[in-house]
Amino acid sequence: MMNSELRDLLERLSDRYNHPGFIDDDPISVPHRFSDRADREVSGFFAATIAWGNRKSIVRNGHRLMRLMDDAPADFVRHASLRELEGLSSYAHRTFNGGDVRDFVLALRSLETRFGGIGAFFESRFEATGSLPQTLADFRREFFVCDHAPRCEKHLSSIERGAACKRLCMYLRWMVRRDDRGVDFGLWRRIPASALYLPLDVHTGEVGRALGLLSRRQNDWRAVEEITAALREADADDPVRFDFALFGAGIDAVV
Repeated sequence: MMNSELRDLLERLSDRYNHPGFIDDDPISVPHRFSDRADREVSGFFAATIAWGNRKSIVRNGHRLMRLMDDAPADFVRHASLRELEGLSSYAHRTFNGGDVRDFVLALRSLETRFGGIGAFFESRFEATGSLPQTLADFRREFFVCDHAPRCEKHLSSIERGAACKRLCMYLRWMVRRDDRGVDFGLWRRIPASALYLPLDVHTGEVGRALGLLSRRQNDWRAVEEITAALREADADDPVRFDFALFGAGIDAVV
């Protein structure tokens, strides 16, 4: 059972960091460039995909990728010509290169054709399964149905292999969570925030262990389940809002 002192700390830190001032220096600033739902879905997916490494570099390269897509990411996914796709060749963020971007664009185009878009896929599949882990597994399987270079598969984590799926969980937080703070979008209303899982990485894992929220040493899906279950004790309806708190705990050096 979570003690009141820890609960109060999580509430205080979540309140401090879940506000618009958080946006500019975070990868979520990339989809915040847009007002259209489809643009936010596509740009958010790419921003989450490259969200590893230096935070400033992630943000910078996310905005750069949007410029390569003419600042119209949904239209680019739907209609980019072969020549326009070749224009992505100069792009690179760490090991995610222009060829990977091209294959991801074509995979998103395939989802658009078959399911009506990435958001429509996630919402309809969650409604059909009632399980976010199953939806994540189904998403990866459907994403790679079309032709692609095998090397690009490493950029989309596999829950069936036990991965923590940090970037996908973060993307889902952006698209699903809704409140009046102005950070997350709350676009996918057919998925409840209660179904979300914490985006677990090295930082949130270390903070979670220091706070007694996580005992498992490996940052894998079992650890995600453990720490999310602990956070549900503080808020069963919206446990992942405490992602802001775990981020803030490191910044405020409270652990």
